[in-house]
Amino acid sequence: MSDLRLDGTVFEDLKRTFSSVSDRMDAARRTLRGTVGAGKLVEDVHEFADEWGYGIKQLGKHTQGAVKMINKIDDEFSKLDRALAESLKSTRKKSK
Repeated sequence: MSDLRLDGTVFEDLKRTFSSVSDRMDAARRTLRGTVGAGKLVEDVHEFADEWGYGIKQLGKHTQGAVKMINKIDDEFSKLDRALAESLKSTRKKSK
């Protein structure tokens, strides 16, 4: 490989983080949805949880898109790294 380096765990960490955001937010929404208490408070909390639920779905769509983009960046970076390494090999052969 070439001198072009990017630790592969960076992509894995990003994917793991973005993949879990939606799940964690949805768990919070479910917790809010299950609250009990005085009538108006419960109604307000449920309304908030419903709105939050919509936001969580949107966030989930965007995080899925981010994970796909991270995978694409990882693939393209690997291709670039291999191409650079091959270029360096052929340059070294020519200079001998």
